[in-house]
This record gives sequence, C-alpha cells and structure tokens, in this order.
Amino acid sequence: MKRSHVMIVMYAMAHLFVDFACAFLMFGKIYLTDQWYLCLLLYNFCAFALQMPLGLLADRWNRNALCAACGCILLSLAYGFGNFPVMAAAVAGTGNGLFHVGGGIDVLNVSDKKCSALGVFISPGAFGIYLGTMLGKKGTISMTLVVIVLLLTAGLFLTFQYVTRKSFISGNVPVSFESAGSQAAFIAIVCLFSVVFMRSYAGMTLNFPWKVQGYWGIILVSAVVLGKMAGGFLADRFGVVRTTVISLVITAVLSLLMVHPLAGVGSVLLFNMTMPVTLWATARLLRGSKGFSFGLLTFGLFLGLVPVYLGYEPMLAPGIGLTLAAVVSIPLLWFGLRRLV
Repeated sequence: MKRSHVMIVMYAMAHLFVDFACAFLMFGKIYLTDQWYLCLLLYNFCAFALQMPLGLLADRWNRNALCAACGCILLSLAYGFGNFPVMAAAVAGTGNGLFHVGGGIDVLNVSDKKCSALGVFISPGAFGIYLGTMLGKKGTISMTLVVIVLLLTAGLFLTFQYVTRKSFISGNVPVSFESAGSQAAFIAIVCLFSVVFMRSYAGMTLNFPWKVQGYWGIILVSAVVLGKMAGGFLADRFGVVRTTVISLVITAVLSLLMVHPLAGVGSVLLFNMTMPVTLWATARLLRGSKGFSFGLLTFGLFLGLVPVYLGYEPMLAPGIGLTLAAVVSIPLLWFGLRRLV
C-alpha cells in the first residue's frame, strides 16, 4: 500500500478518536456543570473558528505531523482540567483544531486533484462525536484510557512521519494568497463559504423525532459518514459539478418528506456529499494556504451554529429549510466550482 494511502487511513481513524475524545470529555465531565453553555460555545469557537489562524500558522510551520501530534497532546492535557470546565473546554477545542489542520494539510498535500482522500479523512468524525457523546453520558470508559490512546496516537504520527520521510518537515508550498487575488476567485471562495454556512445552520436546525426509535439514531449518523465519504469518490468519478448538483436536487425533494425515516436519512446522506467538494475546491483556490483554507470553512461551520446557540428559532420548518438550503447551494456551488473544472 502506498505511503499516501496509509497516511490517509491513519488520519481518518485518528479523526474518529479525536472527535470521540472531545465529545467524551465534554459530555463526561462538563455537561452537567453550571458553565455548560459557556463551555460549549468556547469549545466550538476554539475547535472551529480558531482553525483559521491555526491553519495559517501550520502552513508556515511546515510540520504537519507535529501539528497533529500537538493537537492530540493538548487534548490529553484538557482531561487534567476536569475541575476547571472553561479551561478544559478551551484546551480541548484548541487541541481538536490543531489536529484537524495538521492532518488536513497532509491529506490535501497528497490528494492532488482528487476529492476522495478528503472524504475518507473527514467522514469518521461524526461516528466519534456520536459514540463520545453516548459513552460520555454513561461514563462507562476510563478517562485515563482515553488519555493514553491520545498520547499513543500522537506518537504514531511522529513515528510514521520520521520513518517514511526521515524528517518532520512536510513539504508544504510557500504560503501565498496570490491564487485568490482575482475578483472571480474571491467571489468563488465567498460562494463556497456560504454553502458551508448554510449546511451547518440547516444541519443544526434539523429535528427528526423518529431518530430515538429503534436503530434510526445510528443509521442517521451512518448516513452523515457515508455521505461525506461517497461525495468524494463520486465527485472523482463523475465530476464535482455533476455530483453536487444531482445530490442537492434529490436532497431538495427528499427533505420535503423527511417525516418519513428513509427520506430523512436519504436527504442527510445526499446533503453531506458536498462537504469534501467544498473543502477540495477552496484548497484549490487557495493553493498556497491549504491550512488556512481548511480553517476558513470550519469558521463557516462555527457561524452556522451561532444562531442556534443564541436560541433563535428557525423561520422555516426543518424540511422546508433544508430544501431551501439545497436549492440555494446549487448556483453557489456551480459558480464556486466552475473555475476549477
């Protein structure tokens, strides 16, 4: 197996565990504290919004495996702040952000013109959050064990990098924003950013009463994972524009029927197919700042959850809202992608 393939699988599995460790800490130690809502906002800010400056620093540092390892180590240290929830949330979120930009740049460096690598890397995170939330509330796993696995994961990154490259230098391209200097490129990036924002907000406002019945909860999470992964492979096979347009058109139809479990699962699966495409396209438009491009879109994710955190009620019913988000995303993605195909 090629080094690049091994690395992608390694980061994907680590993504699952890092997100698991974050959710396990948040719901195992912080969830029932008086500072829960403040900690939740602070964690999401550090994990998502902070990725933008962290990504730019990682681009310049040019040591992606070290960056990802530092994220795991920082996350393990967050477990030591159990009696200080605000500190624990901030440290855990920052660790999560460091891991994502370190691993994300490495995956982008080897993905070339392909979306599939990004789909494989980002997709397992939803499983990690689901399992970490569930087991964190139950408290059935030792937190010491989680810390040990995080430290071993950091060691794995460093060992793999040094054994295969004989150096911790990653080979990032020199930091530059020249490729995004034209007006058309800037507008394309704004379009892609807007799609991510809408996807985040629409996802946060979805409500599926049936997900607590039987196995529909895990099926729904599996749809998120499969959608992100399948979106990358299908985009490589059929083209990014065709894949996103078809998936969003069908999403718009199924969303109107999401009171039915199968339609709801299908709409979530198809809507998430755009995620690896938007990441790939933004990184191509910002070729000299891949970490920054990764963080730029996660900032869009953060902005999408802020209205929900502040308690604003959706103006539309969840099905109608997701349909509208899918329909509006089609021209935005078409314009954002047309410079790359």
